[in-house]
Amino acid sequence: MSDDFVIRQLAEDDWDAVVALEHDAYAADGLSEGREALRSRALPSPETCFVLEQDGAVRGYLLSLPYPSLRCPDLAEAENTAFASDNLHVHDLVIAEDLRGREVALGFMRYFRARAEELGFERISMVAVRGADILLRIIGYRSHREVAVPASYGRRAVYMSMPVH
Repeated sequence: MSDDFVIRQLAEDDWDAVVALEHDAYAADGLSEGREALRSRALPSPETCFVLEQDGAVRGYLLSLPYPSLRCPDLAEAENTAFASDNLHVHDLVIAEDLRGREVALGFMRYFRARAEELGFERISMVAVRGADILLRIIGYRSHREVAVPASYGRRAVYMSMPVH
């Protein structure tokens, strides 16, 4: 990732940009959650939610929260429980469309993995949607097809995880 990007913790003033990026990424597939559901994913663990900034503009975000291994939030419901877990679940990672395919997401994920290790997490999990499981396998994530993913993620959703170390 180039030097013109800054990764920092998500701030209150970032929510309009996060909601816009999320809507652009998912609305056409019926996967957009909206502001309150997204915020409910960040509340349990603000120290594990980040934005990617370029020239002062939010160009991507990553929302994660401690969540029991082999489980994931339901997109149809706001999160109302905080879990103590050594698994850090990436609820959402979105990069602005014009930055996709330029290894920006990989740089963001490398940063996130290093932060997860610093914070003492043992595993990282996420639900891959729209065929993202192919890329995630290449970078070390393992599919867990035995995990029932809520229907709200779409029919091609796959629960995946990897060790932090």
